[in-house]
Amino acid sequence: MRKAQRYIIEVIGIILAVIWLSPFYLMIINSFKTKREIFMDTLRLPEVFTFDNYVEAFGQLDFLKTFFNSLLITIVSVGIIIIFSSMGAYALSRRKGKISAFLFFMFVGAMLIPFQSVMIPLVYIFGKMDMLNRIGLIFMYLGFGCSLSIFLYHGTLNGIPKSLDEAAIIDGANRFQVFWHIIFPMLKPITVTVAILNTIWIWNDYLLPSLVINKEGMHTIPLKMFFFFGEYTKQWHLALAGLTIAILPVIIGYFFAQKQIIKGVSEGAVK
Repeated sequence: MRKAQRYIIEVIGIILAVIWLSPFYLMIINSFKTKREIFMDTLRLPEVFTFDNYVEAFGQLDFLKTFFNSLLITIVSVGIIIIFSSMGAYALSRRKGKISAFLFFMFVGAMLIPFQSVMIPLVYIFGKMDMLNRIGLIFMYLGFGCSLSIFLYHGTLNGIPKSLDEAAIIDGANRFQVFWHIIFPMLKPITVTVAILNTIWIWNDYLLPSLVINKEGMHTIPLKMFFFFGEYTKQWHLALAGLTIAILPVIIGYFFAQKQIIKGVSEGAVK
C-alpha cells in the first residue's frame, strides 16, 4: 500500500514538473523559429535550429550594457537588503519586548500590502526628492525586500542560543563584533536563500524600474525587452531569444544554490 502511494505521488510530481516546465519548453523552442513559424504553430519544432535570433536579439538589446545595468542594480540592492535585514532581525530577536514584537509584526504585515496600492504616492515622494534614478530604485528595493528577509532571518536567529552572544561579550567583544564575527557566519544558509529570492525578484522586475528609470542607457533587461513590441508589430522570435539569454544567469545561480535555499527556507520558516 505504501509503495502504491509512493508511486502515485511520484507520478503526480512528474506531471506537475512537466506542466511547470512547459512554458520554458515553448520559450526555448520558439526562440529558434522564424516569425512565420511561430505564427503557424508554436508547439512544432523549428525546421532549422539556428542561433540567428540570439545574435540579432543580443545586438538590438545592447545586451552587454543592459546586462551591466541589471547586474549593478541587483547586486547592490541584494547586498544592502542582506546587511540591513540581518542586522534588523538580530536586534528584534535579541531584544525581547512589546516594541520588538510590534515592529516584527509590522514587517510581517507589510508583506501583505500590494505594491500597486502604494506605487503612485511612492513615485510622487521620490520624484519630489529627485530620486527617480538607480539610487532611488535601490532604496525602494531595500524597503520592499526587507520584510520577507527579516522574517526569514528572525526565524533562524531564534534557533541560535543567546549563550553564544554572552560568551563573546564576556571575552570582550561588542555587539557589532558578536554579530559579524560569530552570528552572521552561522546564517549562511538563510543568507543564500535571501540572496537568491531577492535576486530572482529584482532581476525579473519590470513594474518598479518602469516607474523610476526613464533615462536612455539606464534600462534593465525587462525594460529593454519591450523594444521588440511595437504598436503594429510584435517580434516574438527575438523577444523569446532575448528572454532565454536573460534568465540563464538566474537559473545557473539557482541550481548551484538550491540546497542552501531549501535548507534556509525550512530553518527560517519552521523555527
